[in-house]
Amino acid sequence: MSPHTSLISTLSLFLGTALTISSNHWITAWMGLEINTLAIIPLISKSHHPRAIEASIKYFLTQAAASTIILFSSTINAWSTGQWDITQLTHPTACSLLTSAIAMKLGLAPFHFWFPEVLQGSPLITALLLSTVMKFPPIAIFLLTSNSLNPTLLTTMAIMSVALGGWMGLNQTQVRKILAFSSIAHLGWMTSIIIFNPKLALLTFYVYVLITTAIFLSVNTTNSLSLPAVMTSWTKTPPLNAALMLTLLSLAGLPPLSGFLPKWLIIQELTKQEMAATATIIALLSLLSLFFYLRLTYYSTITMSPNATNHMKLWRSSKPMTPAIAILMTLSSTLLPL
Repeated sequence: MSPHTSLISTLSLFLGTALTISSNHWITAWMGLEINTLAIIPLISKSHHPRAIEASIKYFLTQAAASTIILFSSTINAWSTGQWDITQLTHPTACSLLTSAIAMKLGLAPFHFWFPEVLQGSPLITALLLSTVMKFPPIAIFLLTSNSLNPTLLTTMAIMSVALGGWMGLNQTQVRKILAFSSIAHLGWMTSIIIFNPKLALLTFYVYVLITTAIFLSVNTTNSLSLPAVMTSWTKTPPLNAALMLTLLSLAGLPPLSGFLPKWLIIQELTKQEMAATATIIALLSLLSLFFYLRLTYYSTITMSPNATNHMKLWRSSKPMTPAIAILMTLSSTLLPL
């Protein structure tokens, strides 16, 4: 990819995100989402591999459909109330349509099918952007309209997302797909609390972004795209693999690591809102996710690669470890204890 294309795509990403977050009119928010979608497509398809082209087409079709539904819901609301303000969403049909459209944008269950496939077809850094930066504008719209959203629909989608994120991740051998299902499960946690405490949902998102960025950058350093590659990556950077184990356990939400903080607060808040049943269900369903995080940590540090492995032995990585990885990994495991 030429430097000019890369620069334009990156700047457009920032512009689209800033436009959606700062707007209070539906048309400008929609424009920001569209700029974002168009800016990420060259980054997904830059390898020119058939899987990358397939991923970019799937991404474009899904996001275009979701954007159309957002525009449709805002038009219905404007038709009935005369308001184009994002915070003035009052029409019941418009609220339900918007909830579904943003769920499609984020990849919440049952609109999650595109997300693992797109992540698997993208380069690691683009997959990181799709899991973190591209989630921010839809979550900002969720936060702005949190008073108008359909609580029953959101809670149902939250439980489905946590269940599917854990269940579907059990059988995966590709690291990007595992992280995609992990993202779906974490979005379920955020969605369950967004009506009752939007600030807590935002905190959960920030902690998720921090930990996921650390994992993606470390996997990019060792170039471990599958579980067998993770198993032999200890030959490249042993200290990084030891830190990756803690970061993965933090993403799983084990105390006293950073990832435990949002889950603990969400369960507490749901119990205060007399939703103890929902809190119990999502806490039990997160044990499914814990299994594949433990499997990843087991593969990355505890197992020594067998001598008769079919996987080619790898020399030490040529990619240098950056200070950013060290800082992110330290924060993603020790933020709560500190």
